[in-house]
Amino acid sequence: MALGVSLLLPATPAAAHNSLTGSDPADGARIAAAPARIELRFLARVDPATTKITVVGPDNVPAAGGAPSFTGSRVAVPFKPGRAGLYIVGYQLSSSDGHPVKGEVRFTLTTGTPAESASASPPSAPAGSALPPSASPSVPTGSASPSPGAATTAGPAVPAADADDDGAPVWPWLLVAGLVVAGLAAVVLRRRAGRG
Repeated sequence: MALGVSLLLPATPAAAHNSLTGSDPADGARIAAAPARIELRFLARVDPATTKITVVGPDNVPAAGGAPSFTGSRVAVPFKPGRAGLYIVGYQLSSSDGHPVKGEVRFTLTTGTPAESASASPPSAPAGSALPPSASPSVPTGSASPSPGAATTAGPAVPAADADDDGAPVWPWLLVAGLVVAGLAAVVLRRRAGRG
């Protein structure tokens, strides 16, 4: 009986030291479909107060989608996948014997998320979209709007009253008619003066 008790005594400290027994995804796994959560399984119950879980993806981008949840010896962390590559799940906790336990689980995601692939390509402009302000067509140089100096360069304009229907000036004819009337008036005045 005493021998049986002595054989059990050395096993007690070892049982108090916690350790990782498995994970999902498994360490070293290559998966195409990203899981909704990552689960770590330990030998003994896990204390939430002394447990820290981190999840990072390629380029050390955080990939934990929320706080971990604890159920006895299991810890589940929501997974927020990014682009394809290596993901590292780090864990650190305390055993009941006071010894810290830390380690990593690594797995590779071979396919990125749909949102990642969609954001990689720049959005194309719709066929009927309006041109940006910088690309709006400029006003042609030969526009119909008159410029301030246009009237001076075209020469003096003929007044409407001084031109006939054919566009020929009328004022020479008015001058001739005026001279004829003046001449006739002079002749009439001379005749009257000669009679007197």
